[in-house]
Amino acid sequence: MTPVTALVLFPPAYAELMQRVDLGEVDYEVAAKEMRDWVEERVEGTAADRLFLLSHPPVITYGPRTVVEDLPAETAGIPAVAVDRGGFATYHGPGQVVGYLVIDLKQRGPVDIVRWVENGLIEALGSLGFPLVRRDTPKGASSLVGVWTEDGRKLCSIGMRIRRGVTSHGFSVNVDPDMSVFHTFTSCGLHDVTMVSLAELAAERGRPAPADSDVRDAIARSLGAA
Repeated sequence: MTPVTALVLFPPAYAELMQRVDLGEVDYEVAAKEMRDWVEERVEGTAADRLFLLSHPPVITYGPRTVVEDLPAETAGIPAVAVDRGGFATYHGPGQVVGYLVIDLKQRGPVDIVRWVENGLIEALGSLGFPLVRRDTPKGASSLVGVWTEDGRKLCSIGMRIRRGVTSHGFSVNVDPDMSVFHTFTSCGLHDVTMVSLAELAAERGRPAPADSDVRDAIARSLGAA
């Protein structure tokens, strides 16, 4: 994860400038190529700040610090793709909402963009009836960046990149994916983590799972994307 030094809340005028872009299911490698173009457009000033909401066919992506032992065996049948973001291995697949943030930070001073995303997701999913928290990482421990249930299960993964003052990559929210995939590899470099979905949390509360569209709308509202 790219280190940043201070938390600066984005002013309302900033939030009003971010555009929401809804996409369907996009192959990961296609999205990665397009993301490079989105970043270049933002660097050149030909596009505004944008939040892209989409999903991927089944794929495991992993950052440069991931060890081979954390990746799935070839017999798992899920492609693993090296990526240029922070964070370790994570799963993307149908039933997830993936958000890619392409935001120009250059004129905003030191910005803890990761903390802002964590808090935004907590607010968004809390508005749908799911109380969630962020966790500080103890010194020397594996990163606990993401969004968690109060009893220590992980719901949302975050991995971002900042280059030339512009962010890329972003977050994933488990709405109702195939959770068995998380048993085939080590998620987020955390060997004892239990991943969970909104569908599982909803079932525990005896209520229906939220629709993908409701999750997208809540996230966009919380992050100020219209």
